Amino acid sequence: MRQVRHIFKKEFTSYFISPIAYIVISIFLLVTGWFFFTTFFLYGQANLRNFFGMLPIIFSFVVPAITMRLFSEELNVGSYETLLTMPVTFGDVVLGKFLAAVAFIAAMLVPTLTYPITVSFLGELDWGPVAGGYLGAVLLGATFSAIGLFASSLTRNQIIAFIIGVTICFSLTLIDKMLFFLPQSLVGFMEYLGADFHFENISKGILDSRDIVYFVSVSFVGLYAAHLAMQERT
Repeated sequence: MRQVRHIFKKEFTSYFISPIAYIVISIFLLVTGWFFFTTFFLYGQANLRNFFGMLPIIFSFVVPAITMRLFSEELNVGSYETLLTMPVTFGDVVLGKFLAAVAFIAAMLVPTLTYPITVSFLGELDWGPVAGGYLGAVLLGATFSAIGLFASSLTRNQIIAFIIGVTICFSLTLIDKMLFFLPQSLVGFMEYLGADFHFENISKGILDSRDIVYFVSVSFVGLYAAHLAMQERT
């Protein structure tokens, strides 16, 4: 675990050295803040349903932007080979980078806590769905981070890694919105594959083991695929 902590600290620190991190956070806060407060004053309801409702789509673009450099940059400049000369395993590298991305996403969500605090002053806010929504946001961010990490392990080009990550994340977000095109026998299965379906359940304050298992399972698949991809490169 010492190696994992070292890689985690290195990657998490490097996020805040690069100006890209601040650009991503600024864009995220501007987009979520604008959409949330415009719809909040339009409907006049003391809840964060609109904020959490659009979060999966926003994460589909933001999270791949956060993870696109994690492997692609090192593959491009050749520093990955140097990293492997250290006493670390493929699993240490993947897990350390993954935890750094999740921690950065959690840090990015911290300023949005001003939204429920503001709403609580304007009306009676139910904090149960708010807590569930933020838990779901971290789980969703972790899942998309694992997918983005896998996309970054496939190519040296960060833009290509971003496009692959967005494609997969966006497909998982919208898959449960396309069920009317499918035969009835496949609806239940395809609905379960949709990330938005599971996130919506948690954001309502409903903790179902099936939703937790979904996010953990997809995260594991993404990390294992990234592990295999990087192992194949050597």
